Amino acid sequence: MALQNRQYRLAARPVGLAKESDWKMTTEPVADPGEGQVLVKVLLLSLDPAMRGWMNEGRSYIEPVGIGEVMRAGGIGKVVASKNPGFVAGDLVAGGFGIQEYCLVADLKKAGLHKIDPRIGTPAQWLNALGMPGMTAYFGLLEVGQPKEGDTVVVSGAAGAVGQTAGQIARIKGCRTVGIAGGKAKCDFVVNELKFDACIDYKASPQAVREGLKAHCPKGVDVYFDNVGGEILEVVLTRINRGARIVICGAVSQYNNTAPVKGPSTYMMLLVARARMQGMVVFDYADRYGEAIKQIAQWMKEGKFISREDIVPGIENFPATMNKLFSGGNFGKLVLKVADA
Repeated sequence: MALQNRQYRLAARPVGLAKESDWKMTTEPVADPGEGQVLVKVLLLSLDPAMRGWMNEGRSYIEPVGIGEVMRAGGIGKVVASKNPGFVAGDLVAGGFGIQEYCLVADLKKAGLHKIDPRIGTPAQWLNALGMPGMTAYFGLLEVGQPKEGDTVVVSGAAGAVGQTAGQIARIKGCRTVGIAGGKAKCDFVVNELKFDACIDYKASPQAVREGLKAHCPKGVDVYFDNVGGEILEVVLTRINRGARIVICGAVSQYNNTAPVKGPSTYMMLLVARARMQGMVVFDYADRYGEAIKQIAQWMKEGKFISREDIVPGIENFPATMNKLFSGGNFGKLVLKVADA
C-alpha cells in the first residue's frame, strides 16, 4: 500500500484566534522523489508565534501562506528516499517541511534542507536552542541589543523558546538578567533553572510589571528583548536608561487582535533616553547560523545553558496546540511530535 500523507492546509484567513474552520486536513498519496529531490518523513514540527502572522494577507518580511496551501512550519525529519547525492536514507534533517507527515523536497535551498548532528543536541533541541528560536535570540540580543557586561537586560516571554535563550546568553555575557513570564511555575523555572537574577510574574497583579521593574531593575534597563509587545512594552519603556537598546523580536500579545495594533503610548521615552528601538528578523542572519549553533552547543556542553521543550504528540492536535502559544499554555519551546524516528 502506498504511503499516505496527512496535511493541514489553510482554509481561511483567521480573524482573531485561529479556529478549526480556518484549517482543512487533507490526505494524499506520498510521491516518490524525482531527480535531485529528497523525500522526508516528518518527525517533529516547530510551532511558533510568527506562524500566526504568516496566515495574514499583507506586506511582511515573508510571503503569506496562500489559501489552500500546506501551513508553513519548520521541522526535523528523517530521509526515507533520495535522488540527491547530498542525502541518503536515514539522514536526520531540518528544513521547512510544513504541517504534514511527509515532505517531498524539490527546492532544497528554498526549504533550507540540511543535516543535523544528533551528537550535539536532541532533535527537539535542534528546533529550539539550535534552531530558529535560538538563532533569533542569539543574533537579536548580541547584534541588535549589543549587551555589555554589567548591563541590566530585561526579557519578556522569558520561559518561551526565544526568551529562554536570550536571557541565558545575557547572563553568560555578565549582565543582570530579569525575565517577565506568566505564572509562578514559569518564573521559578526562569530563576532556578535558567539562572536569571529575577523574574516578574505579569499575571500576579495589574501593577506587577511596573512594581517588579522598580524592585529588580533599580538602576534602570539597558537592553529590553521584547517578545510580547502591548502593555508590557509600554511599561518597560518608562524604565529605560540613556542609550538603551530595545529589540523588537515579536509581539505575541498583539497577533490575534481584531482591532488595529496601536504603538506604545510611552514611545517618547526613546527621545528622552536617546534610546534605540529596532526590529529583527532571523532570516537576515542565515549565513551566520553555523557560528551561533557552534557557540550555543559549546555552552550546552559546558553546562552553562539548558534547552527546554514542550512536546505535544499527534499531528491531528495541531490547531489546538498552536493556540497554546497565545494563551501561555506552553512551557518552553512548543513542539508537535508527528512520528517516531
